[in-house]
Amino acid sequence: MNPYVLDFQYIDKTKLAIVGGKGANLGELSRIDGIIVPEGFCVTTEAYKKIIRNSSEFNSLLNELSLLNTSDIEKISEISGKIRKVIEDITIPKDIDDEITFHLSKLGERNAYAVRSSATAEDLPTASFAGQQDTYLNIMGKPSILKHISKCWASLFTDRAVIYRMQNDFDHSKVQLSVVIQKMVFPQAAGIMFTADPITSNRKIVSIDASFGLGEALVSGLVNSDIYKVQENKIIDKKISSKKLAIYALKEGGTEEREIEGERQNIQTLTDDQILQLEQMARKIESYFGRPQDIEWCLYDDKFYVVQSRPITTLYPSPQVNDNENHVYLSFAHRQMMTEAMKPLGLSFFQIFFKQFGIQTNMPVIGGRLYMDISHDLASPIARKLFISGLDKVDVLMKSSLINLQKRKEYLKSLPKGKTSLNVEGGILSFGIQMIKEYLRNDPSFVEKSVAENQLLLKNKEKIFSSISGEELFDLIVKGMKDIKAAMFKVYGAYFAGSYASDWINKNMKKWLGEKSVADILAQSVSNNVTSEMGLELLDVADVIRQYPAVIEYLENAKRETFFEDLSKIDGGNIVSDSIHNYLKKYGMRCSGEIDITRTRWNEDPMLLVPLILSNIKNFEPNAHSDKFEQGLVEARQKEAEILSRLKLLPGGNRKLKKTKKVISVLRNFGGYREYNKYLLICYFWIVKQALLKEAETLKQDDVIKDIDDIYYLTFDELEEAVKTKHVDYSIITKRREEYKIYRKFTPPRIMTSDGEIISGEYDTGNMPKGAIAGTPVSSGIVEGRARVILNMDEAKIEEGDILITKFTDPSWTPIFVLVKGLVTEIGGMMTHGAVVAREYGLPAVAGVDDATKLIKDGQRIRINGTEGYIEIL
Repeated sequence: MNPYVLDFQYIDKTKLAIVGGKGANLGELSRIDGIIVPEGFCVTTEAYKKIIRNSSEFNSLLNELSLLNTSDIEKISEISGKIRKVIEDITIPKDIDDEITFHLSKLGERNAYAVRSSATAEDLPTASFAGQQDTYLNIMGKPSILKHISKCWASLFTDRAVIYRMQNDFDHSKVQLSVVIQKMVFPQAAGIMFTADPITSNRKIVSIDASFGLGEALVSGLVNSDIYKVQENKIIDKKISSKKLAIYALKEGGTEEREIEGERQNIQTLTDDQILQLEQMARKIESYFGRPQDIEWCLYDDKFYVVQSRPITTLYPSPQVNDNENHVYLSFAHRQMMTEAMKPLGLSFFQIFFKQFGIQTNMPVIGGRLYMDISHDLASPIARKLFISGLDKVDVLMKSSLINLQKRKEYLKSLPKGKTSLNVEGGILSFGIQMIKEYLRNDPSFVEKSVAENQLLLKNKEKIFSSISGEELFDLIVKGMKDIKAAMFKVYGAYFAGSYASDWINKNMKKWLGEKSVADILAQSVSNNVTSEMGLELLDVADVIRQYPAVIEYLENAKRETFFEDLSKIDGGNIVSDSIHNYLKKYGMRCSGEIDITRTRWNEDPMLLVPLILSNIKNFEPNAHSDKFEQGLVEARQKEAEILSRLKLLPGGNRKLKKTKKVISVLRNFGGYREYNKYLLICYFWIVKQALLKEAETLKQDDVIKDIDDIYYLTFDELEEAVKTKHVDYSIITKRREEYKIYRKFTPPRIMTSDGEIISGEYDTGNMPKGAIAGTPVSSGIVEGRARVILNMDEAKIEEGDILITKFTDPSWTPIFVLVKGLVTEIGGMMTHGAVVAREYGLPAVAGVDDATKLIKDGQRIRINGTEGYIEIL
């Protein structure tokens, strides 16, 4: 027999499918010693399924709803309304009615009850669905209770619940609803508490919200609540709010708002002893469930009752620490301009590569992103000063966050001491010596020779890796990392010399001429910037294609699976195909998020380039590559001539002119190499990926894995073991696929502690116009235009003169830069990819703008000031 009703005492987490998240959690709460839960029962999902099973109208409407997406707001509202009416009009069958009557009689039919929805997709560790379905308080009498049970069932199809499910990829037909019937408690006070601070995410702080009367006033936002912060049995902060209203139950059923008498409006809702008692309860509940909790409580007759507990799903995962010490972590994702979640193979491969530099042996994975444990740097006064000052060009908000943390002197004293990043293998000194050598030599031919040698190295690796397999392959891949590291070091001196020259020019031109960011113009159209050239050379591909109208028409509707095959059948298709293949031979190893070896490269999916090629054809005339490069070169030369002539007129002008001319030459000779080492690294990643995919093919043929991309959910060492043993625990792959889906939804913090606390920073907004949005100035100039908010490069539909607004850019975004006239990113600083290329292309740019893709709407007209670092909405 199907259980239509279950008492709380017979419910635990194994009953999730029949009582929903809220019901399962109440059953579990009832089992915790010392936690009082008001009595009640659940009308199970079996009852819900029975009432909708035979309704052809319901099923027809559900099919219509499944065809919609979140943009179909009006249609969603219309169909959802019809579904709710259908459900509310269905008479509850007698056998279900009888069971409800029986359980009500046990608890007392004359009592008042809370009738709450409990969906199977609710209060889950990965999605709370909080407030998506309805709750009714102080419901009295069986007829009214039955009516509100139907209302709860119907609330599964409120507009907000339907859209939330769409956003979280839940199938409407697979989500069922149970209804919780729970004895009402008429509290003197009520509220919620979080076992991790909802503002900072600190797992050691319990945050308690409290107000008079029923908690609904607080949840619905009718009143301001008191907020108490408690850490380890100590109240560390109190905010006592003015509480003018409260919601109370009526004797005849329902609730009403009442005004709180004057003298009680500003008194503390709970005593200090009660606050500490709640903290102890919160920790007990958290310990039972094994994760941070969001708990609803109420105080009646000086006893605390718990009416709900659910996982906090918005917290970024906390670091796993094994030594009981305090630690601080910096987001390597922000440093690399790749804040999206990475798959295990990509994470582990980058960890292995990074260890070759001896910079950071502890590089943990937190929430699917790489972090750097910087505790030792912060514990050392000298290293801390150098480390924080070095973040100026990386990310200003990251620097500001650490400056804020630096004010907590006792916390810094608690950090473990040890080897700092000053102890880089080879030492910071070697970088400095190499830079000085390149600077004094000022001979780009030495670097060009190194680049040529590196290309031969890559060809040799590709030849070797394509001819071997098994354990030998994995050993050679790791050894090859050391060769790539050595190749990168050959060019580091040039990179640092160019960077030093840029800093010197900006500092001294501001001091001598009162002009900011002069190096931005002087660095336009420098030679040997492989990333800038990549964007310009795609214009050459467009020039080839624009000659063949049939090819342009084909590209607008091309099929990914048969792209080149179909292209070859069109007039001009073979010529275009050769042009694209030549481009891919040089740049096809690139893609968005390219430090993750598992990401799809342009070589694997050339269709990713098609929107950019079509935009180039639409927005540019032929020969745009040489025209744009020449324009930048002319502007750079004119600027050089201008500042040199102005310097000559100053006291000591000849000396200043001579020195400046030398430094400009260094900038022009070496500034382009800023992007080279990343290119070299990604070339190696592509060679390795091809070899690993070959191993994956063998594993699939041997039935070790089901799909080629299964290897992406194994670490590098696990993949090696799978190749060696021809065995893999497939449950690990399944589990990690699900974790990756969850991690993708998180936004990683720049700085976090081992307590899970997110340390935030801020901009100095003193000189900004009122209402402007602050960021970091990374490429000088002021420009107005239409904002184009783009989150994925393959969705880029750009018009000439647009300003690109995105979360981050890496080299794969460079082809878009030739189309836009300004850039705004959510992360980054002076030396991140987008900033470097924007300066070379002469695009005003502002980086590090928190939530830029939300604050700026697609299509708005905006002005960006890349000299001062802000955006105005016009």
